[in-house]
Amino acid sequence: AARSLAELEDALRAFDGCALKQTASNLVFGDGNPQSRVMFVGEAPGADEDRIGVPFVGAAGQLLDRILAASGLKREEVGIVNCLRCRPPGNRKPEPDEARNCNEWLTKTLELMKPKVLVALGGSATKHFLGVETGITRLRGRWLELEADGHRCPALATFPPAALLRMPLNKRYVWRDLLTVQEKLEQLGT
Repeated sequence: AARSLAELEDALRAFDGCALKQTASNLVFGDGNPQSRVMFVGEAPGADEDRIGVPFVGAAGQLLDRILAASGLKREEVGIVNCLRCRPPGNRKPEPDEARNCNEWLTKTLELMKPKVLVALGGSATKHFLGVETGITRLRGRWLELEADGHRCPALATFPPAALLRMPLNKRYVWRDLLTVQEKLEQLGT
């Protein structure tokens, strides 16, 4: 029933129906511009994010900031969230039930932000939020359609920054994907 992101964050802080909240240090709600044309969705907070309470602040987040800057965007200009708002213990992959339980909160975030374009960072974000089973290597660079409570927007899957730290050669694909995002925004007139 939240009518704003602030109300949604308050409701999520008060919500006790997620076991991950019991083991996390902080809720990691989101960052950036809530009125942004572009929303980036990652998988789950890591150790740095859990400690600070902000998504993408560790080494992967610093790389994301550099990638955004190279494509002409600033962190303050985009919306950044994770599928899960609490870190799974030991930084493990989220269980399917955990991801499903968090989808309602993410869907409401999308509904309130109303981005023109969504960028899913990695296979888990693509699978859990967009409902696609295809692996990220085959899916990246392809446009999908996302609908959440009447809000529709094009969604693009790309490699997550953490994977780029392990496989730097894939940065070229992410660069191409972000150029595609810029083109899509121009097509949409935003």
